[in-house]
Amino acid sequence: CERCQCNSEDKHTAILYTLLSQNLNHSRGGRSSAQQRCLCHQRRTVCLRTPHITCQAASNVLVKTISFMKNLPAFQLLPREDQLLLLDSCWVPLFLLGLVQEMVTFEVMETPAPSMLKKILLDGQSKQQEPERTQPTLAAVQRLQCCLNAFWRLDLSPKEYAYLKGAILFNPNVPGLKAALYIESLQREAQRALQEVLQPLHPEDQGRFAHILLVSSTLKSIPPTLITDLFFRPIIGNADIVELIVEMLYE
Repeated sequence: CERCQCNSEDKHTAILYTLLSQNLNHSRGGRSSAQQRCLCHQRRTVCLRTPHITCQAASNVLVKTISFMKNLPAFQLLPREDQLLLLDSCWVPLFLLGLVQEMVTFEVMETPAPSMLKKILLDGQSKQQEPERTQPTLAAVQRLQCCLNAFWRLDLSPKEYAYLKGAILFNPNVPGLKAALYIESLQREAQRALQEVLQPLHPEDQGRFAHILLVSSTLKSIPPTLITDLFFRPIIGNADIVELIVEMLYE
């Protein structure tokens, strides 16, 4: 917070705010008001601007993602334990690829912070209340949008999307796999098919294959909690998203 502009903003603080913030500082170990009201994008929480539209689009993409897995004979032949491990490790990258392919765009806005008076009045009851849901931060959403924009710039064809999804799904490095060697062969086959489809489509771009794999690796840096909180928490509430995906896969 020392490097942001929080300390320079809101110089003319209201008397009521001063009194309430002093009370709140005392109850929280004397943290400064600048720390509590920090406007750094790393700490600012956001939510979808149009959740009713974006969440529906995201749900449609998730359904298509699970259908892609269900319709792969090679995936269905794997032991159920391996299917679940692969599902848990790759559903986020596959879902993000689906967002890119379906051209799903979204905007966020800052979540309204609870008033200082409400914080003070409820401070004594906080231990008895359920823990507040986590909210995506502006910095995390910006990283997500950078990943999506990088893929849009690649302008992948439907075949490129399909083979890339296969290469991501069949990840032999997931711990605990029983058929790791077979899964590794499936990944090599998907990568080889991706290379073969690139040659006639982009004969002048010899580095496209490596570039696609490099950009796809950034998808693994997006935490599942961010995707869940941003796109699905408004719909599923406190339900476990992975449990719901498993039900979709085996229904």
